Amino acid sequence: MWVSETRRGSAPAPRARLEVDEEELREHVGWLSVRRHFWRQAAANRRVGERLADWFASFGYGVSIEGPFRNVVAVPARAADGPLTLVCAHYDSVPSSPGADDNASGVAVALAVARALARAAPGAPVAFVAFNGEEDGMAGSADFVARLAHPRRLRVREAHVLEMVGFTSRARGSQRAPLPAAIPGVPDVGDFLGLLGSGPSNESVAALLRAAEIATPDLRVVGLRTYLGVDRLLPVLHRSDHAPFWRAGIPAVLWTDTAEFRNPNYHRDTDLPGTLDFAFMQRVAELLLANVARAGA
Repeated sequence: MWVSETRRGSAPAPRARLEVDEEELREHVGWLSVRRHFWRQAAANRRVGERLADWFASFGYGVSIEGPFRNVVAVPARAADGPLTLVCAHYDSVPSSPGADDNASGVAVALAVARALARAAPGAPVAFVAFNGEEDGMAGSADFVARLAHPRRLRVREAHVLEMVGFTSRARGSQRAPLPAAIPGVPDVGDFLGLLGSGPSNESVAALLRAAEIATPDLRVVGLRTYLGVDRLLPVLHRSDHAPFWRAGIPAVLWTDTAEFRNPNYHRDTDLPGTLDFAFMQRVAELLLANVARAGA
């Protein structure tokens, strides 16, 4: 079974001082938006990974580039010993696309949240992982999760996986549902953030829906929670880096604009920074920041 929910405040609440701004997001999406497939554009892919490592290090995180897929892992320097909340996004693209939405948008939000969190709560037990090889069967995240079983590896409380969080459309009919008969209740206007959970991550989805009403009341959020293993019957729900966590029994929430079910530039050379809604991305970052900041409270 599943539960689909939509939450949206009736009117914007007074805004607190912004911790993330649109220009920061634009800057990151700009330099990230190059064709950077793991092996077809190996040199560009490596440069992007190394620049990501430099950015995280500049915020004060301890950074390593790990494994055969060069995942970039940034851990807080002052966090107490204990399980970590992860914020994850893949940094590779398909060979034919500069990948502004897929997935420079997710990486840009992760970077902005990392910077803000390092300034506001440097001891928060929140780590950041930029996966590689997502476009090749989630190779990087699968390798990362497999390594979690090794002694002296990170202990993970839950993961938040950002997969395309930058494209919106307010036209009627701009949003399609994957398998409409199987997943009812999806709005037909593509102006919302989608959250997907399964099993142990369902409570996180519910908590995020509640938090959005306070932290980002002008952000429309739709949550899908699946139960009793029904997600395993719907492969479309396993097409990003949350899937290896689910298979390992680790709570993980997918954050998404729903990819090709909304964005006509998906995996095309037209997936460019100018097509993105940076105000929307700012709200996504604010919701994520409000959520992960509680991890250290």
